[in-house]
Amino acid sequence: MRQRIDERIVTVGGGTGSYTMLSELRKVATNLWAIVTMMDSGGSSRRLIDEFGRPLPLGDLRQALVALSRASALWRELFNYRFPEFPDATTQGVGGHALGNLILHALQDLNDGDLLGAIEDAEELLRTNGHVIPVTLDQSTLCAELSDGTVIRGEAAIDRPEGRPVLPIRRIFLDPPVRATLRARKALERADKILIGPGDLYTSVLPCLLVEGVAEAIRASDGEVIYICNVMTKHGETDGFAASDFVREVHRYLGRRVDAVVVNTGDYPPELLARYAEERAEPVRPDLDTVQALVPRVLTGPVAHTERLIRHDAERVILTIWPELAS
Repeated sequence: MRQRIDERIVTVGGGTGSYTMLSELRKVATNLWAIVTMMDSGGSSRRLIDEFGRPLPLGDLRQALVALSRASALWRELFNYRFPEFPDATTQGVGGHALGNLILHALQDLNDGDLLGAIEDAEELLRTNGHVIPVTLDQSTLCAELSDGTVIRGEAAIDRPEGRPVLPIRRIFLDPPVRATLRARKALERADKILIGPGDLYTSVLPCLLVEGVAEAIRASDGEVIYICNVMTKHGETDGFAASDFVREVHRYLGRRVDAVVVNTGDYPPELLARYAEERAEPVRPDLDTVQALVPRVLTGPVAHTERLIRHDAERVILTIWPELAS
């Protein structure tokens, strides 16, 4: 892809899905903004919150910064480097921490606790092609109410269903409610294209839409809103979901329909599907007739990698959205 995209592109989400898309978008976009979920409650982020009293997680911010980085590969590797865990859990120290999380923590200290200032400094260090925006600066807990009324608290507990009932999710909500950053609202209102996803529906994508002001800003935007639908279901979150189920949930929390949706219609190697079946995950069924009744424009094609893992092929997704880049 030799051409450049001059449109103002804003992505909404977090986790591996956003990292994959941003890593490819930074090569072709000239005006790129990444709005990142702030509801992570596990791993290094959780420990930094507990050990240093910082209320906000840093993991998804770090991944977005690394994805947008134009610095040397060494810088990107350093930010993503994770110290090995110590056998003795009582003497963890830096064990298990991602170095980039610690650097962001240090930059926040150098900015008198200002996370936005820390992100600006990290963007300078990594020479990012684009800007990273936390969806909120307020602390909140992601909660999921299951079909039997059980409430699961915390992104990590929702994401990994071990030890909790595995039932359909009736709704998700934030406790307490929080407001979007002014920077996030402005980016959305002024966007030419808003890309929602890809990512885990209930723990990466929809949490951003729960933040007060985000869905409102998207509804107020004149930009085209595009949802990149998941390629695989996730046990404990989206068991049995077809593409239309993902779209309906996005519409439910967005308060309007999206303008377009990207749906994978490619095939998968049987041996890879067998591995995913062991984790009770399966391909998202592309029920295109139903999706076409929900969304004005449905973009289809083989947009997934099918080598070691089944994940979105970001280059194919971008070419599906901007086919003129292929010329």
